[in-house]
Amino acid sequence: MVTALPHLLILGGTEEAYELADRLAAREDLRVTSSLAGATAHPRLPVGQHRIGGFGGTEGLAAWLRDMDVALLLDASHPFASRMSAQARDAAAMAGTPYIRLERPPWRPGPDDDWRFAADLEAGLMVLAPHAKRVFAAVGARALDRLGAAPFTFLVRGVDRPPSIPANVTWVTGRGPFTLAAERALFEAEGVEAVFCRNSGGHGAGAKLDVARVLGLPVVMIERPASSLVGCVPDPATAITTIDQLLPARKKTAPRG
Repeated sequence: MVTALPHLLILGGTEEAYELADRLAAREDLRVTSSLAGATAHPRLPVGQHRIGGFGGTEGLAAWLRDMDVALLLDASHPFASRMSAQARDAAAMAGTPYIRLERPPWRPGPDDDWRFAADLEAGLMVLAPHAKRVFAAVGARALDRLGAAPFTFLVRGVDRPPSIPANVTWVTGRGPFTLAAERALFEAEGVEAVFCRNSGGHGAGAKLDVARVLGLPVVMIERPASSLVGCVPDPATAITTIDQLLPARKKTAPRG
C-alpha cells in the first residue's frame, strides 16, 4: 500500500515563505499547503497548493490542523505578526502538531549608519521629533491613524491604497523588492529627511536603509521584542533541514501480490 504523505502547512506572506513553497512544492515526499492572511486584495500567490484567509482564531486553526491531518506547522509569517504567531503556536499545541517558527534575523547597523532604536511606535515618534519633518515610514498599514496625529509629514508605501489616509500622509503604491536606485529617486523627489521603520530584517525591504546610509539620513528603528527569536530557525535552508529531521521521508510500499 501507499503511505499517506505528511501534510505541511506554511503560514506565509514573507519572502522566506515563498522560497519555502518554491523548494518544497515539487517534493514527492510531502504535501504542502501555503496559507496567506488575505491582507491584500491581489496577493502574490505561492507555488503549489494554497489557501487565503483566516482560520477563525486559535481554536479554528487547531481544528483545521486536525481536520486536514497536518503533520507539521511551519510559521513563516512576518516578524511583527506576533498575534498570529502566538495563535499558531497555541493552536499547534492544542492539535498536537509539531511547530517550527522561521524568523529572519533583524537588521543591524553598520559603521556608516545613523540609527536610533525605539521600543514601539509611540517611542519612535518621540525619537524622530528633533531630526526631521518629512519622514519615510514603513511601520505597517495599521499604524496610519497614529501617524496622522504626529507633527510630521509622512511618505508611506504599500500594496493596496487604504480607503482613508490622514492629511499628513502621502501614499505611494508599490510591491517590493525595491532597488537602491529607485529608492534614492523616491527619497530625493519627496524630500525625505529620515526613515522610520520596524526591524523586519530581510533583503526585499532593505534598500531604504541603504539609501539612508548613502544620503546620511537618520533611521529610527522599532525593535522586535527580545524574546521574538527564541527557538526560531533563521532561514529556509535551516527550516528544510528541521522539517526533514521531524518528518523523515516515508517510503512507498508496493502492495503485496
